[in-house]
Amino acid sequence: MSKIRVGWHREHFLSPLLQFVEKDNGETIELVECPGGTGEMQVKLKNGEIDLCIALTDALIAGLANGLDSYKLVGSYIASPLRWAIITGKESEYNSISDLKGTTFGISRLGSGSQVMASVLSLQEGWTEDEQPKFKVNGQFKPLRDSVNSGETSVFLWEWFTTKPYVDSGEVRFIGSVYTPWPCWHIAASPSSSNESIKSFLENLQPYVVEFNSKESREKDDLDFVSSYFGHQRQDVKEWLQTVKWEENLLQVKENVVRDTLKVLAKAGVVKPETENLDISTFVNTQVAQVV
Repeated sequence: MSKIRVGWHREHFLSPLLQFVEKDNGETIELVECPGGTGEMQVKLKNGEIDLCIALTDALIAGLANGLDSYKLVGSYIASPLRWAIITGKESEYNSISDLKGTTFGISRLGSGSQVMASVLSLQEGWTEDEQPKFKVNGQFKPLRDSVNSGETSVFLWEWFTTKPYVDSGEVRFIGSVYTPWPCWHIAASPSSSNESIKSFLENLQPYVVEFNSKESREKDDLDFVSSYFGHQRQDVKEWLQTVKWEENLLQVKENVVRDTLKVLAKAGVVKPETENLDISTFVNTQVAQVV
């Protein structure tokens, strides 16, 4: 049997996947790291370089609403919102969200979570048409950090705890945060992948997710794993674990989550309003995931 190529980004949210892969010992899974985040995973799915990814809900749904057909949702992963940090350069002139009106935001790729959430931020802040952010594609996390320090961009948005070590070291600064209005991670797979292989992968991943999500594991084992693997401070990991919840039935996609996400994305100008009425099969591979 050929291995399932799984796109992932170096985020602590993926800890159960890493534990599963460690146990699998490379027999059935090949991890493909995507430093450019969800946008890079979408490109790799389109190019046939990966079979499946665990990625940001909003960017996955926006891509499907905007016509991408190189993947569909096959499951849910995180049930809680994601906290996006708003990050600027260590000596930049920007000190508050209100300073950012009409400035250039760094993003990883067009259609990525970093772009989608910039639009959501603009919506939440009530910025006018003239105050909307402009976008500069910088690719991966390091060039994004460089761009705010060089003044090429005002800020970029990235997951809070992934960025915190760079704030602690003085490389960049936080000036705020914004939470997703939706559960933040879903699982997507290429339609050319075997449905049975995808189902089997998710069924085998699920026990690791359930264990990681348990109260007992959060008190010690999760702290040990995340701090060891990712090098985060234990206090930061403890704080993060208080904010996050995993889905315990990976093989489900909630229709109301898809619809509600589309509504917010439409208001933010990321997708067209009429996409809210698309059939759920546009977004979900119903041969793998149960729509609930």
